[in-house]
Amino acid sequence: MDPKALKYSPTHEWVHLDGDIATVGLSKFAVDQLTDLIVIDLPPVGKTLVAGKSFGEVESVKSVNDLYAPVAGEVVAVNDAVAANLQILAEHPFDEGWLIKVKVDSTTLPADLLDFDVYEKKIADEAH
Repeated sequence: MDPKALKYSPTHEWVHLDGDIATVGLSKFAVDQLTDLIVIDLPPVGKTLVAGKSFGEVESVKSVNDLYAPVAGEVVAVNDAVAANLQILAEHPFDEGWLIKVKVDSTTLPADLLDFDVYEKKIADEAH
């Protein structure tokens, strides 16, 4: 996926909407900040997510962090390959490293999601 074509949550999750299916992942910035990933806890298929609420956790040697749903809907796919091998997420957060796919109720994304340029400015500000 092209990072410039994605939308981002302020909590560093990315989302790509294709029809009524949203693919959700964790930004490269977030993965780089976490460093040495240990374990990830993803929701089961069928779980209903609420936008802005936690849907799982990612743990690194530094910390345990919640993953927040950028969209509401039902989980229809979970990337078991990432759960089994976190190196996929570390090396390819925008491609093979996607986390979940969500069937959303609306074919428009929430207005509070950031486009690439705004997100890049946000993470540049956070880095200082």
